[in-house]
Amino acid sequence: MIAENSGESARQIQRYIRLTNLIPQLLKMVDEERIAFSVGVELSYLSEYEQQDLLEAIELEDKTPSLSQAIQMKKLSQSGRLDSKIIERIISEDKPNQREKISFQYDELSKYFPKCSPQEVQRRMMKLAQADYQRRVRNRNREAR
Repeated sequence: MIAENSGESARQIQRYIRLTNLIPQLLKMVDEERIAFSVGVELSYLSEYEQQDLLEAIELEDKTPSLSQAIQMKKLSQSGRLDSKIIERIISEDKPNQREKISFQYDELSKYFPKCSPQEVQRRMMKLAQADYQRRVRNRNREAR
């Protein structure tokens, strides 16, 4: 009935209700969109103690869990193998979307690499970076002698 009246699916209403199993601090993070809704739903399956441990890990690492990390913690919790050390380890992992990236516009570099495809420019840039790194290592080794 709620789904019909609200325009939401019954499944979505169940997910909203599921969020009420989160401790207040984690629920607030979902409300503030610091934690994604789907992640919050998965975390709601953790015990209150596990959620407290998770909150401490989030504050310590200044990172929030991804959906895959939340699913991993839920599975470990359901099998009785989730503890504060494992939560800390999972939260401290680098997530692909949090790794820093460098990007260049092709037209910025094409003047230095005329008649090269974007893939060729990338290949040459990597070669230049490797050569520069090797030169710096050689110089460091010479200075150490």
